[in-house]
Amino acid sequence: MKMIKHNHKAVYEPIADLVTYRAMPTSAVSMNQLDPFIFLNHHGYQEYPPNNHGLPFGPHPHRGFETVTFILKGDLIHKDSSGAGSIIKEGGVQWMTAGSGLVHAEISSEAFKVNGGPLEILQLWVNLPAKHKMTAPAYKGLQKDEIPVATYNEGKVTAQVISGIWDGVTGPIKPLTDIHLARINFSTNSHHTFSVEPGKTIFLYIVKGELMINGEKTDMHHLVEFNQDGKMIEMKALTDAIILFGHATPFHEPFVAMGPFVMNTQQEIMQAYEDYNQGKFGDPDTLLKIVGR
Repeated sequence: MKMIKHNHKAVYEPIADLVTYRAMPTSAVSMNQLDPFIFLNHHGYQEYPPNNHGLPFGPHPHRGFETVTFILKGDLIHKDSSGAGSIIKEGGVQWMTAGSGLVHAEISSEAFKVNGGPLEILQLWVNLPAKHKMTAPAYKGLQKDEIPVATYNEGKVTAQVISGIWDGVTGPIKPLTDIHLARINFSTNSHHTFSVEPGKTIFLYIVKGELMINGEKTDMHHLVEFNQDGKMIEMKALTDAIILFGHATPFHEPFVAMGPFVMNTQQEIMQAYEDYNQGKFGDPDTLLKIVGR
């Protein structure tokens, strides 16, 4: 079995009235520690009242990486300067490749703002290698019924397969690199053992519940970091539980992160700011009008 190196607790860091736990980076987990997984925010769980302002993520730029957003509760409108857009509802996922740069907004629907309701969203940032940093931006939004499911332990464990191949089930997202990613639901007392080849970086975040992972107890809001030894990861659910689970080949490249940009050098970061200020990512004022902010 793979040995657990650390079990990191996410830090509570609200954004406006949005409950937020940041799993990485933190003082204990750097952005290059789980290469190529570099950032995770867990928003909610919380109940929004009627006549709320919704999510606070108006138009902002990105370059050099990808965002993967899981809508567990509530909804999410995506609009970006490439012309892409969608309304993703509960159980859906969106995958955005910022690549060479775009401006996007992530906000709640008018119905959610009027009626309120439960909200829980996770956003993961996945780095891009130098050869793909300036690829053309792309976006794909998936509703729950468009995402295939792999089942284990007589259906007590279900994996919503986003990318990669999981026991013969292929995810609908075709990443630029070998990112295997799934949202996995466990019922109480269910179990499954996953196999990940040595040399891969493992990403495992507990969204909800309590599990025994390779004999160690862990619970919600924890990010589990593994050593490189072994390849088996045994999971036993002590309660109903949800995790984000994935693995990928690390890039082993230097990178610099500053604000909304993740590049390989400081010079490339400065160029990103210059390009954004010159309007090369698209016009944020136009996008502001589109999203009604």
